[in-house]
Amino acid sequence: MAKASEATSSRRAERRALRQDVSRNQVLDAAEEVFGQKGFHEATLKEVAELAEFSVGSLYSFFEGKDELFRQIFIRRGDEFMPALGELLGDDDADPREQLHALVDFQVGFFRRHPHFGRLYLRYSSATSPSVDREIDAVLNERYDSAMRQQADVIRRGQRAGTFRPGDAEVLARLFTGLVSAYQALDPAVVTGGADSGEPLPLADLHGIIDRAFVSKPMT
Repeated sequence: MAKASEATSSRRAERRALRQDVSRNQVLDAAEEVFGQKGFHEATLKEVAELAEFSVGSLYSFFEGKDELFRQIFIRRGDEFMPALGELLGDDDADPREQLHALVDFQVGFFRRHPHFGRLYLRYSSATSPSVDREIDAVLNERYDSAMRQQADVIRRGQRAGTFRPGDAEVLARLFTGLVSAYQALDPAVVTGGADSGEPLPLADLHGIIDRAFVSKPMT
């Protein structure tokens, strides 16, 4: 009987934890949308709670406050983005040019799948380096540096193979990020989002820009 009771209690705890996780993600989804539309300072917890169909007070059972909720949006998406980035760039035998093109597709596709986060990220990030003055930078800095190191490694391999132009790989990695960010800032699928966002910008155009900027002899 004791074992049966323990098993029942364990299943109930698992169900509670699952419900808690679903509710937490529901709040994060709502916060991502509200912050993405209005920015950190203009958005309110009341707006987030209403969109998530929770009371304002119930939000505090998941997050300490507005700052923590804002940070957790970036942490959640970073936990999704960074492992996929590492898998994409981690193959040292892959063709560096193909990796850069795949990286373009991955980054643009990620923002198109999460347009509210895309707008939020573009609002609170920099193509060169996060600013030390913004609330979210403690979360962004480590992952930004990691992404730049991985991109620079791909560029160095391409330079050694004669595929990419010579130059400081760290600087070129930031240039690559700047080009992709500029594209995303104009992409209706990110800037507007949703069913009425209009036609997305063609990725082939961005591939061509990347080739002209980085490849020693761009393919025609």
